[in-house]
Amino acid sequence: MPLHPEIARFLTGLPTPPGGPLDPVAMRAADEAHVAPLDERLPLHAVQDTTAKTPAGDVPVRIYTPAEADGYGVLVYFHGGAFFLGSMETHDHVARSLAKETGLKVVSVGYRLAPEAAFPAGLDDCHAVVRWVAEQGESLAWDGTTLAVAGDSSGGAFAAAVAARAHDEGFDRITHQILYYPSLDLDFDADRYASLRENAEGYGLETAGLKPFNAFYLDSGADPADPLVSPLKRADLTGLPPALVVTAQYDPLRDEGEFYGLRLAEAGVEAKVSRYEGAGHGFVQHFSWLPEYRRVFAETRDFLTRGK
Repeated sequence: MPLHPEIARFLTGLPTPPGGPLDPVAMRAADEAHVAPLDERLPLHAVQDTTAKTPAGDVPVRIYTPAEADGYGVLVYFHGGAFFLGSMETHDHVARSLAKETGLKVVSVGYRLAPEAAFPAGLDDCHAVVRWVAEQGESLAWDGTTLAVAGDSSGGAFAAAVAARAHDEGFDRITHQILYYPSLDLDFDADRYASLRENAEGYGLETAGLKPFNAFYLDSGADPADPLVSPLKRADLTGLPPALVVTAQYDPLRDEGEFYGLRLAEAGVEAKVSRYEGAGHGFVQHFSWLPEYRRVFAETRDFLTRGK
């Protein structure tokens, strides 16, 4: 189907990006300027900013409690932004929607960003917070059941890498991984996936922009050949948690996400790949208010609760 008309209208109205090198500080400020005021955000039972004290250091987290209950499953959420953009604020609405729809307590992670924090600082923060949740389960009212990791775009890469790293360390508490249009292969060879060519221009995220946007992360020491950087490079996917991989029809990263889902299934991992037609990269963050895409949160809920 064609690109959704609301997305097409939005893209048409975007200003031409300025030339020259990317300025992460200015780009972060522009991102933060579009955050909704508190009184316009989805209300929940409680939203608390705190600090997870972990072996990786003190990591800011925001804890979303959907309703009053004696215990909760927990979803740990990693925001996207090409490893140098995004924050708990820019993705606050995503975390709120996840908590509201799934009924889980959501822990959003304010991990360190490139280029100021070299690889693997951000990944270490995400991994450490998942461990912290398990260790602090009583104070979080974690009921000991669901402990999911989720992320969008680069946050999806972190979710996949955290799940794999935890498996390798014998930490078996992660029950699900949820990857929204994940960035799983930072090689960016246009011959590798058809979607890098088919969706190269005109849909927001463009193939030519992948290298410069991810350069802050790669230049900080992240090697695209490392499976913790590019989870698709991992040779053995057996034993990983069940996965929901959400992709978008008009996303250059579509095919790598779908290939990862296929490889998981071939390795005996329960994996569901769900492509959203008419959507482009970033639709969960930017266009989940559209009914066609709002259902991504219900699909996430259904994936987390299947068999229960």
